[in-house]
Amino acid sequence: MPHLCLHTLSRHPERHRSGRAGWLRAAMLGANDGTVSVAGVVVGVAASGAGAELVLATGVAALVAGAMSMAAGEYVSVQSQADTEAADLAVELRELQTEPQQELAELAHIYVQRGLSNGLAWQVAEQLTAHDALAAHARDELGITETLRARPLQAALASAAAFIAGALLPLATAVLAPEARVAEVTTLATLAGLLLSGAAAARIGGAPLLRGALRAGFWGALAMSAAHLIGSLFDVAL
Repeated sequence: MPHLCLHTLSRHPERHRSGRAGWLRAAMLGANDGTVSVAGVVVGVAASGAGAELVLATGVAALVAGAMSMAAGEYVSVQSQADTEAADLAVELRELQTEPQQELAELAHIYVQRGLSNGLAWQVAEQLTAHDALAAHARDELGITETLRARPLQAALASAAAFIAGALLPLATAVLAPEARVAEVTTLATLAGLLLSGAAAARIGGAPLLRGALRAGFWGALAMSAAHLIGSLFDVAL
C-alpha cells in the first residue's frame, strides 16, 4: 500500500458535521419553537372565535416574548456550561503548574488506554505537553475541544433569530388567510413548514430526511391539535 505524505493528506478535505452541533441545535430548537408556539397561539385564539385583529396581536406578542425567552434561556444554559468548562480548565492549569510530572503521567496513561504502547504514549504525551499542555489535557482528559466548546452568545442569537424566522409563517397566515379559515390555513401551512424545516435540519446534520421531517411534523400537529381543542372551549367572538 503506497504511503501518502502529510502534504497530500492535508489537501484531502473531509466534511464533518460535528462543528455544526451547537448552532444547529439552538437554531432548530428556536425555529421549531417559534413555528409551533406562535401557530398554537394563532390557532387557539382563532378557534375561540376571536377577530382577526386580536388573533394577530396575540401572535405578535407571542413572537416577541418567545424570542426573548429563547435567547435568555439559551444564554443562561450555555453560559452555565461555559462556566463549568472554565472552572475545569482553571483546575487543570493549576495542576499543570504545581504537579507537571503527575499530569504528564496522567496524559500518557490516557494514551495507553486508547491503545498506544507505553513508550509511544509517553513520547506523544511529552510532545503534546511541550506544544500546548493545557490544550492537550482539555481535549484528551476533559473532552473540551474548540469545535464543541460552549458559546453562549452564539447560541442565544441563533435561537432568537430562528424563533423569529419560524414564527413569521403562522403570523403570515393570520394576516393573509380568510378570517373564517385562519385556524385551518395556519395549521396546514405550519405542518408544511415543519416538514420542510425538519428535512432541512436532517440534511444539514447528515440524518435521514424523512425521519427528520416526520419527527418535526408529528409534534407540531400534536401541539396545534391541543391548542385548537382548548380554543374551541371558549366563545369570545368580538
